[in-house]
Amino acid sequence: MKHRIGRVETQIQREVDDILLKDVNDPRVKGVTITGVKLTGDLQQATVYFSVWSDDAKALADAQAGLDKAKGLIRSEVGQRIKLFKVPTLTFTHDASVQYGAHIDQLLNEVKKDGLE
Repeated sequence: MKHRIGRVETQIQREVDDILLKDVNDPRVKGVTITGVKLTGDLQQATVYFSVWSDDAKALADAQAGLDKAKGLIRSEVGQRIKLFKVPTLTFTHDASVQYGAHIDQLLNEVKKDGLE
């Protein structure tokens, strides 16, 4: 069963990313990257993790609002593209790991530069 959940998560991630690129015309979701999907064991709820390139809190809030507004369209499109008994309810959550990784990389570069001097 876990293999099926993983396959469905991957397929939902691909489809949501494609839908955001091609079907959603909201300028607030431009530049949004889908970083992962986590499904519940019964495939009823999916948490979709996203990131934005900007560190600005306003850009993050705008992206969240745009995704929440387009949630119905995205869910219906996912339902048409993936054959499931019931299409999972989508919840969009910001994935801070990208910014965290960039911060760690910056700190490592600073330590490396200080060590050379």
